[in-house]
Amino acid sequence: MILFANMNNGAARVRVLVVDDDAVSREVLSLLLTRQGYSVGAADSGDAALLRLQEARDSLPEVVLTDLQMPGLAGIELACQIRAVCGSQTMLLAMSGSAPGQEVQTAFDGFLAKPFSMDALQEAIAGRAATSTGGAILEDVTVLDQTVYGKLAASMRPERIGQLYALCLDDARRRIAAMQLAASGGDDDAYRKEAHAIKGGCGMVGACELQRLATLMETRGLDATNHVATLDEFLLGCERLERMLVAREVDLRKNATPDLRGDSTHE
Repeated sequence: MILFANMNNGAARVRVLVVDDDAVSREVLSLLLTRQGYSVGAADSGDAALLRLQEARDSLPEVVLTDLQMPGLAGIELACQIRAVCGSQTMLLAMSGSAPGQEVQTAFDGFLAKPFSMDALQEAIAGRAATSTGGAILEDVTVLDQTVYGKLAASMRPERIGQLYALCLDDARRRIAAMQLAASGGDDDAYRKEAHAIKGGCGMVGACELQRLATLMETRGLDATNHVATLDEFLLGCERLERMLVAREVDLRKNATPDLRGDSTHE
């Protein structure tokens, strides 16, 4: 899934909920987003945001942009509760004046360090999750190893690279289902075996976030009290990788040139 790759034409179709306990930040963000053509709502706390979402199930926003440092419901807990209401179709973007830990970043689809530019925010909404410095791309760093992806992409046709990553994601999700079954039966060996297989497959294609999570699941096993949350986190990681790959495919099609190789070895 990708959220409106062409933001200049699609911004008006995107609903954004801004969540911040600071009134000035909330109003400035709402004003800037409205001027860019987004449909904007605002909430002054995580609890208020959750209530708003629960009351608007038929018109949920495509994007929730929330501050991490708020009293009450915030951070990972807020992300989990929003996911329970909105599902994976709503993009969750976190913002803060200081960089959060990896676990917090993983709970969201992107992170913006305050202060950030409007361009950075638009790129994040488009699925690129750029950092506020404009240098690195957050999803590129935490989701996919660019060197591995580049080597694979250079060795095969575009449609084959898509098929390869689709196969990896399908296998990972199937194994996660097996791990959920193993967890319900208390089968720690089966749980770790499936995690080990995911780790190997994801490592081969450079899916480094999924590889990291699979390593964590294999190491901790069912002895960890949060294995259910880790499984859910892994499925969200699959969504992030899938969205990023779709965005890349769109970019490649836009910049496509005729393939003159004609070499069957690339089939």
